Amino acid sequence: MGTLDYYAAIARMAPGALAKSAVRRVQGVARQALYRRREQVDEAQLLESFGATSAEALVSLALDHRSSRAWCEVSQRESVRAAIAKLPGAKQRTQARAAQALAQAWNVFGTPVSFGEGRPVDWSLDPLSGKRYPVEPVESLRLLVKGMDPKYPWVMGRLDSLVALAQGAWVTNSPVGRSRLATAFVAQTLDFLQANPVGMGVHWTCPMEIALRAANLAQALAMFADAPEVRRPEFLVPVLGALTEHSAWVEAHLEDHGAVPNNHLVSNYVGLAVVGLLFPELPGAPRQVALAVNGLRAQMDAQVHPEGTSFEGSIPYHRLAVELFTLAWVVARGAGVSLGPAYEARLRLMYVASRAWSSEQGLAPQVGDNDSGRVFPFQERDEREQGYLSGLGAALFNDAGLSGGVFPDEAAWLLGNAGIARFVALPVAPAPVSMSFPVGGFHTLRGAGAVLTVSAGKQGQRGVGGHSHNDKLSFELHVDGCPVIVDPGTGSYTRDPALRNAMRSTAAHNTLQVDGEEQAPMDPARLFALPEDARARVVAFEPGARHDRLVVRHDGYRRLASPVGIERTFLLDRHVRALAVGDRLIGTGRHDVVGRLHLPDGQARWCEPDAAVLARAQRVPEGPGSFEARAVEIGPAKAPVGWVLLEQGLETSLVPSQYSPGYGRVVPSVSVEFRRQQTPPARLGWVFVFR
Repeated sequence: MGTLDYYAAIARMAPGALAKSAVRRVQGVARQALYRRREQVDEAQLLESFGATSAEALVSLALDHRSSRAWCEVSQRESVRAAIAKLPGAKQRTQARAAQALAQAWNVFGTPVSFGEGRPVDWSLDPLSGKRYPVEPVESLRLLVKGMDPKYPWVMGRLDSLVALAQGAWVTNSPVGRSRLATAFVAQTLDFLQANPVGMGVHWTCPMEIALRAANLAQALAMFADAPEVRRPEFLVPVLGALTEHSAWVEAHLEDHGAVPNNHLVSNYVGLAVVGLLFPELPGAPRQVALAVNGLRAQMDAQVHPEGTSFEGSIPYHRLAVELFTLAWVVARGAGVSLGPAYEARLRLMYVASRAWSSEQGLAPQVGDNDSGRVFPFQERDEREQGYLSGLGAALFNDAGLSGGVFPDEAAWLLGNAGIARFVALPVAPAPVSMSFPVGGFHTLRGAGAVLTVSAGKQGQRGVGGHSHNDKLSFELHVDGCPVIVDPGTGSYTRDPALRNAMRSTAAHNTLQVDGEEQAPMDPARLFALPEDARARVVAFEPGARHDRLVVRHDGYRRLASPVGIERTFLLDRHVRALAVGDRLIGTGRHDVVGRLHLPDGQARWCEPDAAVLARAQRVPEGPGSFEARAVEIGPAKAPVGWVLLEQGLETSLVPSQYSPGYGRVVPSVSVEFRRQQTPPARLGWVFVFR
């Protein structure tokens, strides 16, 4: 797709977006021009903004006279400590994270890197390639360099390690231990600020990262407010200046210039809100808070559908959006600022959606991109995990419909003892049921230990498709809480464009591919765009007492010389404990049709199904009339999780594949392939029988 075609597609899918984008670009140029003419904040300006007559007085005014009651305030510490003490292992998890931060060690998308306590950090390092980004003005810095990925240094530069140090200090009883952690906070903060001057290097290239770094620094500073090591003017003055500069940069470089602003803009507003609400005396803070509050309200409406799903077209990005909007809401509430009942109501529905598609083990399907992004730096989580959100949502909203799970560490930190009291008082909610989210394009069937999530809807970001894949009518299946048939994930973004495009291609998903073509054309040069050509939608969603039935359709192959439409039916039979999937082709011509079932590992083998398994497969409504003599047994050889029985007449094989359980990590796996030449109207299908 050429540039003109791309913009034509944007204009078609998001009417008016280009015109609005042009206006925002002009506004952005004006903001940046004003920013360039300003002087960096100095000590005199800080003293004036806080009404202080000396740097020593500034310390007291900034750290003692705290009007906020946000989770990170020292006034909330005992409540949080009490909550943490009630959660098995929570204190130990906190101490482990603090020890890692003390050692200045990070696990960067599976690549470990450590610099040692008190030593300088190589902040510009891409630890996977071993190369460094130069510390030069961002206007001249080449961010996209072959073989490098800025997301790797950004992990370190987001400074959630500072929050981990503060968490450790909060749960530590030893004065010596607290002093050591506070000293590390001071040293790491100053090391970063000195190594990364304003506007210089990789850590000033992305306003989203700048905003979230500022939010983490502000929260950690509030947590350490009574630490003697922090209450020194030679530390506090430059740190308050840095928070001012971070906010000024974000305000001047808001990421609203795209045709359809996305989670980056939300992050900008979250950073401005957190910094400005925690330190309202900072220069520009009142204006920035007002900007952020209005922006957050608008983006909640624009980026979250009324049903509660994120508009990103990605379930992992839904988790990121939940955490972003929640952090802003919790800090604003603690500061006495309301984001409004509409914001709160839609945020609650985001938690409902996460609960709907999370398995019994708390894992969510990888529909769409997964860059492992999070905002809450409270506990290490699997990149696919969303189950913890139910307990947090239940305590946040005092909502019995979200209760019944585990009260997570995140809730203990954000809500303290009052949160755990609300949570334990709630009645246990019924188990999640099958749900369809037609606007977001996600549809979940549940029962018999299975959670099946199907992708069938419009491309995300109002048709831009920045984090969408060619995965229409594809699905992910979890059995007994574990992924069994999977979306292969994301792998990489800019470091490896070929891998990026391969992982979002039709062939990488559990759907049909016709004549080797993509459901929607992919421009190899546009790694964050995917046009709305498939027009996937739901034909029928029919949950029932014995079985659930979902019928979905897409038209991505109607652009072929001999057009073909595809309709897929899923039938989850709770009584038989089996899933039947049937595809119907409608159109003309003769076509090569290939279907794939991607597995998370290599544990699969051909077998002859025993009579009981075959009998169960034959009992499932809408399954094939006859099956191949051999089936695919999935899972460990001595404890398989199930069997795939394929319709007779299909050419079948097990082929090498790859699976990315989180950003930057790709492991070998296998996929089941089945193919046949078909002349529509035609049908083909298979059944998965659970163990």
